[in-house]
Amino acid sequence: MDFLPQKINDYVEKHSQAEPELLQKLNRETWQKQLQPRMLSGHLQGRILSMLSKLIQPKNILEIGTYTGYSALCLAEGMQENGELHTIDINEELFDFQRKYFDESSYGKQIFQHLGNALEIIPQLDKTFDLVFIDADKSNYPNYLEIILPKLKKGAVILSDNVLWSGKVVEKVKDDDIDTKALLQYNKLLNEHPKLETVLLPIRDGLTLSRFIG
Repeated sequence: MDFLPQKINDYVEKHSQAEPELLQKLNRETWQKQLQPRMLSGHLQGRILSMLSKLIQPKNILEIGTYTGYSALCLAEGMQENGELHTIDINEELFDFQRKYFDESSYGKQIFQHLGNALEIIPQLDKTFDLVFIDADKSNYPNYLEIILPKLKKGAVILSDNVLWSGKVVEKVKDDDIDTKALLQYNKLLNEHPKLETVLLPIRDGLTLSRFIG
């Protein structure tokens, strides 16, 4: 599914901040070597993540779903000088790929990789977070929300990716479509949660901004 008509997408990218050289390299290598390169945030969404992080200026960032590390590097651009970014992924085959690019950046010593089940790892992190980016298995989005809320500072922002799920959220859901069912539940939960203020943006495959009001 094309998220925007190609001409519109090209125009938007042309009139947005340029993709940094390291991220261009990471983008190319992901498309060359990975089986699902569309999972990459890419130029436009990457610049949006970077801008939001710079506006928030987080000390501690949590990312659930690292993939090849593109979004982590974008989020790190707004991190405080003594900040930390903790990113979790279950795919051990991508660990060295991610580390290579993290170490080529100026944020390498501030980015901490965690390998395994995020639902088991997050409770073990002795941190509170100013910014969280959720972009992992969709069936667990409601579970991720439940487990991160106690670790948020007041005013923290949760960014949730793929919440439109290629338009499936407005179509008839198949009985065996666990991911779409979970996202419908998650989107409703974000919008109605008494401790969150939420806006869903139709950027690429849907990006939700939720502010934790405590």
